[in-house]
Amino acid sequence: NSTKNQSSGINAEYGGMNEEEAKNLVFHAIRAGIVNDLGSGSNVDITVIRKGNVEVFRPYQVVCKKSERAGDYTFPVGTTVVTSSTEMVPFSALTVTDEEVMEIS
Repeated sequence: NSTKNQSSGINAEYGGMNEEEAKNLVFHAIRAGIVNDLGSGSNVDITVIRKGNVEVFRPYQVVCKKSERAGDYTFPVGTTVVTSSTEMVPFSALTVTDEEVMEIS
C-alpha cells in the first residue's frame, strides 16, 4: 500500500509530462549526479519504456567531454610497491619520506 501511495504521489506531481519533458527531467537528475561525482562517467543514457516497445538513447547527451591526455602516464614496473593483493597496511605503518606543502589558490 505504501508503494501505491508513493507511486500516486509521483503521478500527481509528474504525471502531466509529455515524453520530452520526462526525458529532460531524467537528464537533469542524472547530470547533477555526474557533475558531483567525477567517477560517474560523462554520458547520460536514457531508456524509454512504452507499452509495446523500448527505446534506448545512448548517449542521450554528453555532459562533459573527456580531454586528451597531456602526457605519458605509463610508469615502469616496480614504481609502486605491491605487498600482496590481500594485505591491508594501516596508515600509521607508513613513513613519510618526502613532503611538500603547496598553496591552493
